[in-house]
Amino acid sequence: MTLELLNDDYTIYKFKPEYIVNKNISSEEFFSATKTKDELSIVARENLFNDFINAETGWKILKISGTLDFNLVGILSRISAVLAGTHISVFVVSTFNTDYIMVKKEKIKDAVNVLVDNGYEVKADGSY
Repeated sequence: MTLELLNDDYTIYKFKPEYIVNKNISSEEFFSATKTKDELSIVARENLFNDFINAETGWKILKISGTLDFNLVGILSRISAVLAGTHISVFVVSTFNTDYIMVKKEKIKDAVNVLVDNGYEVKADGSY
């Protein structure tokens, strides 16, 4: 299985549930928004917003390459187990096509190394 390391650094932003997104984030390479009755969470490039309630900065994103079939079982579980075995926590975002595994920036080199050691291919443009 191949994973691609996205170039940018990302933040998980927390907003009030009634927050109206005024930025044109649809032009971003990657963003994800989830709204509940309690909050609006947006994963987006670092420094994109400054009017949030709270934020967790310093994330890198590994994208599982290709389109994943809904019948596939255990992909995230296996990747998470490999990373958990070396005390690397993750934050996962899923889309219709694939999954994105977020790892703290200071742990990304360790994450890539342990994934490669466990048979995964990791494509990365430039240094990380």
